[in-house]
Amino acid sequence: MNRKQIAHIVGLLILSCALASAQSITSFEAPGAGTSSGQGTLAEGISPAGKTFGYYIDASGVAHGFLRSARGDFATFEAPGAGTAAGQGTFAFSLNSSGVLVGYSIDSSGAMHGYQRDPSSTFTTIDAPGAGTGAGQGTFAYNINSSGTIAGFYFDSSMVAHAYLDTNDTFTVFDAPGAGTSAGQGTGTASVIALTARGTLTGPYIDSSNVLHGYVRHSNGTIITFDAPGAGTGAGQGTDVSGLNPEGMIPGFSFDSNGVAHGYLRAKDGTFTRINVAGAGTASGQGTFPQGINPSGVITGQYVNSGGVAHGFLRRKDGTITKFNAPHAGTSSGQGTFPLTNNPSGAIAGYFVDASGVAHGFIRSR
Repeated sequence: MNRKQIAHIVGLLILSCALASAQSITSFEAPGAGTSSGQGTLAEGISPAGKTFGYYIDASGVAHGFLRSARGDFATFEAPGAGTAAGQGTFAFSLNSSGVLVGYSIDSSGAMHGYQRDPSSTFTTIDAPGAGTGAGQGTFAYNINSSGTIAGFYFDSSMVAHAYLDTNDTFTVFDAPGAGTSAGQGTGTASVIALTARGTLTGPYIDSSNVLHGYVRHSNGTIITFDAPGAGTGAGQGTDVSGLNPEGMIPGFSFDSNGVAHGYLRAKDGTFTRINVAGAGTASGQGTFPQGINPSGVITGQYVNSGGVAHGFLRRKDGTITKFNAPHAGTSSGQGTFPLTNNPSGAIAGYFVDASGVAHGFIRSR
């Protein structure tokens, strides 16, 4: 090995150390979050201004919404009518540029109701026409765009899912072509980042054979369905969808015939790029799970290794992948690091599960 080769290797080591040190991961707990297994803080998203939102589970197993400022100040809240028993409460899922937050609550009967929370803390309840009122039925509000349009889905009294768009209290309900009509089937939406400013919406649907497929609905009502290459065709297999960015790029993952997850990126023209992170497991329930994508096309998500442990990853537009773990993330099956969304400046929000099974929110900054 000559001096030039040694210098090159040393340079690469210095660069890799610089890249590693460039990241900063901050963990946080919402006030009132429980500290036992199955409790804690779950961050769902992060705005361009660095506001983080999601929900926390308290010591009684009840969910509460939160909004965390870039400085670390918390506002916690309950949607009107939210239940106060374990498994009930308030869940927050999407925040627009005007500070309007949407999500859903589970009432004392186990039924779901969407809500809109304005910056003044004023709530509006969202119950889609046709939504069931029994346990496990009702309305999920999962997305809100800059113009205030809300998107989500609801379960009817037969437990069939139907997607909707709510614009100024005018509901447009739709079903993807091929969606099943039996309990547990139908049309859903992805959460947090599934609705663009122009009104394009994406999500998964489940057919009559209980197979997952993806769709894109354009603002004119045209629906295009798709399947990721290699997606399985059996019950519980197929193509799931995580969201989209303003350029129409869709990240997601598919389950193959063995139940292994493989990530994908679907371009606006319908072409697919497969994403498999090195180290991802190859057994059922393991693999690569892209979750978020920012306007630049940078993807984040998690991969689950052969031990069932989740690890974070960041995929740049050129295909370069960086792995990361939140400090104190657990290393047993079902534990680890779960990144969910990333904003235009590259900050990533998500949660990690520690060795005791408690969830903690985190932000990874560049």
